[in-house]
Amino acid sequence: MKQLGLSAPLFVKKPKQTRRQQFLQEMEQVVPWSLWTSRIAPHYPTAGRGRRPFPLATMLRIHLMQQWFGYSDPAMEEVLHDMPLLREFAGLDAGEDALPDETTILKFRHLLERHQLAQTLFDETAALLAEKGLLLRQGTIVDATLIAAPPSTKNRARKRDAEMSSTKKGNNYHFGMKAHIGVDAESGLVHTVEMTTAKVADGVMTEALLHGEERVVLGDRAYTRKDRNLAADRLEGEPVWAFPFKRGKGEELPVEQALHNHMLAPLRAMVEHPFRIVKRQFGYTKVRYRGLFKNAQQLYLLFALGNLYHVRQALQPT
Repeated sequence: MKQLGLSAPLFVKKPKQTRRQQFLQEMEQVVPWSLWTSRIAPHYPTAGRGRRPFPLATMLRIHLMQQWFGYSDPAMEEVLHDMPLLREFAGLDAGEDALPDETTILKFRHLLERHQLAQTLFDETAALLAEKGLLLRQGTIVDATLIAAPPSTKNRARKRDAEMSSTKKGNNYHFGMKAHIGVDAESGLVHTVEMTTAKVADGVMTEALLHGEERVVLGDRAYTRKDRNLAADRLEGEPVWAFPFKRGKGEELPVEQALHNHMLAPLRAMVEHPFRIVKRQFGYTKVRYRGLFKNAQQLYLLFALGNLYHVRQALQPT
């Protein structure tokens, strides 16, 4: 067999642009790097005695790649050695610079959790999108999704996560937590995120998901109450509660109410787009940590990134 020369890996006439490469190029342009690093910088260690810390921008990029591609801390260390594309995005050179190990990556995540910076980044991103006219705040769609947690007791503590719980949806039981979101009815961007254990009813979280400037609020039957539907009397200053009508036990809905429900369904569909991005695009379908706090911090960042991905075409320079 003919021996390959040192330049063989570089001899590519027309390199193919992979989907991952295209995704990173898009997110490079839409993530507000300077804004995010300025919020983290006051809490990030500075050079002094001991080992010099890696640049903040590098560690932030590595952390975001963990959210996008689902890498654990050890796996992230491995792919930084294996994949030049990810090293290039992080601003690292495998030939000259030392690469962050899994402990360094873990400490950066703990830094964000300790100061609740993921929630700060989510709020700052929502404010930035509102300034650009992409988040209008005229109406809100509320909804919740279940995030599964490991139900097994085969662990060191020999028991399930005490902060997770079970709930029934349809004929199936689910164990885990819930992510409740309030979505702008016109743009589909998430402006509010709340996390609870799975057994908390969706309707209990309605007020927590509103920003107070809505003219109309939409949701599914889980949010309907006697005083909150299209036929209910509204108090002064209250939004229109565009929740579907519920039929009584053993009864059928009147034709007019059934028609209203049918018309509301496609308007509520926009609330599913953020869930699709987080669960399908970013692959987040199961909690990665124990307890609500750590998982909530990750979800704040995922929904902030999901908002940027949702409007990436509008944010990219022409």
